[in-house]
Amino acid sequence: MHRLELVNRELQTWFGVDFTYWDGETGEMMRAAEMQPPGDENFLSPMVRAVAAKKKPEIIAEQAVACILALPLAMDSVTVIATSPFLTGDCYESEDEYQGLARLLGTTPERAAAWTREQHSWTTQSLERMARLQLSKLSVDEEARRLTNEIDKISDSLSSTYEEISLLYGLTQNLRISSSDEQLGDLALNWLLEVLPCEGLAIQFLPTGDDNVSSKGRRETKTLSVGVCPLEAQQLSHLVQHLNLGEKGAPFVANQRITAREEWPFPKVRQLIVVPLAEGDNIFGWIMAFNHCENKGFGTVEASLLSSVGAILGIHSGNIELYRQQSEFVTSVVQALTSAIDAKDPYTCGHSDRVARLSVCLARQMGQDTDSLNLLYMAGLLHDVGKIGIDDSVLRKPGRLTDAEYEHIKLHPELGYNILKGLKQIEKVLPVVLHHHEQWDGKGYPYKLKGADTPLLARITAVADAYDAMSSDRPYRKGMPEEKVDAIFREGAGHQWDPAVINAFFAARDELRDILSEERAEIRFDVRDWLK
Repeated sequence: MHRLELVNRELQTWFGVDFTYWDGETGEMMRAAEMQPPGDENFLSPMVRAVAAKKKPEIIAEQAVACILALPLAMDSVTVIATSPFLTGDCYESEDEYQGLARLLGTTPERAAAWTREQHSWTTQSLERMARLQLSKLSVDEEARRLTNEIDKISDSLSSTYEEISLLYGLTQNLRISSSDEQLGDLALNWLLEVLPCEGLAIQFLPTGDDNVSSKGRRETKTLSVGVCPLEAQQLSHLVQHLNLGEKGAPFVANQRITAREEWPFPKVRQLIVVPLAEGDNIFGWIMAFNHCENKGFGTVEASLLSSVGAILGIHSGNIELYRQQSEFVTSVVQALTSAIDAKDPYTCGHSDRVARLSVCLARQMGQDTDSLNLLYMAGLLHDVGKIGIDDSVLRKPGRLTDAEYEHIKLHPELGYNILKGLKQIEKVLPVVLHHHEQWDGKGYPYKLKGADTPLLARITAVADAYDAMSSDRPYRKGMPEEKVDAIFREGAGHQWDPAVINAFFAARDELRDILSEERAEIRFDVRDWLK
C-alpha cells in the first residue's frame, strides 16, 4: 500500500485530483478517492478490467460536461487501475441537468453540482496526452526503482566480501597507469598475499610476440611470485602441462584429496588453485595460489577471488596484445610505404628516415613532448608518400624540371594525403603530409597557408626536408656545403621558414649534422629507442 500512496501523490501532483484504485484482474475497488467521487462501482468494474487488458490509458466513460479517465499502473506483478472524474465542459444551469452527471459520478445531483464548481476544466485530448506522459514517467520511475533494488541486493551480497571488492577496485584503478601486464600482475600478487590465506602466489605469463626483432611482444615465459612459492619457473610450466590446463582453460582447485595421492608429482604443493589469465579463447598465462596458511582446503571463496583477478589480468593482457598487434600492423604499413617511396626514387633512398629523425631532433629542441616526437617521426617517414603517384620520368629526371614538370611534382602532398586518409590509425600525420611544403610567407603549396596557419609539425618537417634535400647529392648536382645551407636558412627565416624552427636548427646544428651522416638498417617507431 505504501507504493500505492507514493503513486497517488505523484498523480495528484500532475492532475491536481485524487484517484480511486482498482484491481485490474478482479475489478474490485482497492482504495476510494478521498476528495473525488469514486464513480459507480458496478459500472466501472468491467471497464477497468478491459483497460488492464489493453494496458493503455483510456476515457472509459463520458458525459456532456465530464468524463472518467483510467490509467493502468504496473506495480510489481499486479496491474492496478487508477480512475478519476474530470470536468470537460461548462456547468449546467439547472439541477435537473445534473442527473446524468450524478449517475456518472455515483453520487447525488446536489453533490455533482458542487463537484463541478470545484473542478478545473480539461479537454479530453489534454487529459489523454497528460495520461500518456505520466504513464511514461511512472514506467521510467518503476524501472529505476527495480534497478535500484537490484543494485541494493548486489551491494548487500558484495559487502560480505569487502577484501575482494577493495582488491579488484585497486586493480581496475591501476589499469590506466600500469605500463605492462607484468607490472599489474606484480601489484595483484602483493595484494592477494594480504587477502588470501595462502603461503605463496605466482603468475606465469606466456610469450605473446614472435621472432621479429621489431616485435614489442613478450618472447619468452615470464614468472612472477610472492611469499613462499614451492615451485620454480620450469616446474610451474610442468604443473600446467601435467594438469592439461592449456586445453581446458578453466580454474582448477586441488586439495589434499588430490595432492596426497602417490602419483601427485609435486610433493611441496599441498593445496592449489590455478586460474587462467584469459580473454575469450586467448590464454595469456596463469595465476596460482599455493598451500593454505592453516593447511585447510581452498574453497569457492578463494577460487572466486582468484578467478576475478585472473579475468581482470586476462582482459588487460588482451588489450595490451591487441594494441601491440595493431601497432605492429601500422608499423608494417608505414615500413612498406617507406620502402615503396625509396624504390620509386632510389637516388633519395633514406631521405624519409633522415627527415623523420631530423624533424624529431628539431622538435625536441623546441620542447615538444614524447607523443609529439613519435607522431613527427612517423609523419617524417610518410611526408613524401605522395611521390608514389608522380611519374617516374619526372621523379628521376637528372636535370632541372620544366615548369609543367614542377607543377606535376607539386601534386605529391595532396596525393599523399589521399593515399593515407583512409588509415584511421595514422590520421594524425595527415596535416604534415599535406602541408610540409607550405611557406611562412604564404607562397608555398598546396594551399598557400601563411605563418602559424600551417601546423607546427609541418613547419618543423619543412625545415628538416629542406636541410636533407640541400645537403644530399642529387643526379643534377652535388650536396651543398654547410656554409651555403646555413646562409640559405638565415636568409629564408621569416620568409620561407618559421623563424622559431630556424633558431632550433642552429641550436641543434651538431646533432643534425650527425644524423645526416648516420644511415640505419631498421626503423624504430618509439623515439626513446634511439634518441641520445
